[in-house]
Amino acid sequence: MTKPMNETTDRAALLDQLRIDRSEPASGSGRGKWWAVGLVVLALAAAAAWYLTRPSGILIRTSVVQAAPQGSAADMSASLLDASGYVVARRRATVASKVTGKVVSVMLEEGQRVEAGQVIARLDDSTWRAAEVQSVAQLHQAKATVASTQTAYDDAMPIFERAQKQKTAAVISAQSFDESSAQFNVAHNALLIAQRGVEAAQAGVDVARRNLDDTVIRAPFAGIVTEKSAQPGEMVSPISAGGGFTRTGIGTIVDMDSLEVEVDVSENFINRVRPQQPVNIKLNAYPDWEIPGAVIAMIPTADRAKATVKVRIAIKQKDSRILPEMGVRVSFMSETAGEGSSTASSSAVHGVVVPADAVAQSGGNPVAFVVRGASVERRAVRLGAKTAAGQIVIAGLVPGDTVAVGDLSALNDGSHIRIEKH
Repeated sequence: MTKPMNETTDRAALLDQLRIDRSEPASGSGRGKWWAVGLVVLALAAAAAWYLTRPSGILIRTSVVQAAPQGSAADMSASLLDASGYVVARRRATVASKVTGKVVSVMLEEGQRVEAGQVIARLDDSTWRAAEVQSVAQLHQAKATVASTQTAYDDAMPIFERAQKQKTAAVISAQSFDESSAQFNVAHNALLIAQRGVEAAQAGVDVARRNLDDTVIRAPFAGIVTEKSAQPGEMVSPISAGGGFTRTGIGTIVDMDSLEVEVDVSENFINRVRPQQPVNIKLNAYPDWEIPGAVIAMIPTADRAKATVKVRIAIKQKDSRILPEMGVRVSFMSETAGEGSSTASSSAVHGVVVPADAVAQSGGNPVAFVVRGASVERRAVRLGAKTAAGQIVIAGLVPGDTVAVGDLSALNDGSHIRIEKH
């Protein structure tokens, strides 16, 4: 009986060991759950507070509009427009021969100055010299023919004159007279043909000598050689390239006194350009060197692809540093000074000055964005000259206005803004 009781007791003890005690941990788990809920509520409250108090609007920089200086030198000769272009030569020639031939010598090099009429190349003239000899021989033959026919004519003339007298006296028959007359006419016509033959032979000599002279190639005008195209031994032809092995020119000569500038001006601003308008030219190679110039003319057609108009500009200062095809920047200047009396000067509208990046283009028209509290107002403006101080605005803004500056592409009328703190 004792043994069963011990087994029952051991089994009960084992079961007690496997039983989970939930009395104390239950209280701790409840407190952790409330802590987690509290943290979530606090996070949501912080997110809501940030959302409600976050800064809104487009971040911009601002500038205060200032009155433009009156009577200053910058105002008198300010830039109305800037454009880019190239130096070009109005007088430029690729010199070629008038006849086809093999180059014997070339007397030019790049950078060399040549004068008008100077010999710059020679072609092989052996063929043309033979042609000249042939034409001279033909001329001599024609002159000999004239001499022979002249003798026949001189012999036929007295016979014809005698026959005329005999016919008048009715001494000879009409048939005899007709034969004498025919012989005279043949001699006379032969003499005329021979004389025309001498003229044709003389013309042939002139052509042969002209062709011979064309084997000597001369500079058409004074200038600088910019390209040497042919070498001795090559063939040159004014007609075709001969399958790629025949040159069409000897070299290129540029008249440096004919250099000018060509720039492309947007058709939206071409109304700011006029003939004889003064300009400042700056070569890309010498950006600190200002060269005076003036507008020659505006080419009366626009480029449809680029929406630009080509403008020709005269260079008033000649210098060896100015070379064809150099890139340039051109500033078209205003002419307030010297255009009228003191009355006109006093009545000139000077406007206000703003930074250059305070003006944007909207549909081809200049606009500015005036700050009104937390938003901006788009305002159309009329531009004047561009000076070192900034862009002059003739109408649309008044001193004291605050305008947005920088990248204005994201702004519209009424856009909400944030002002960048300096």
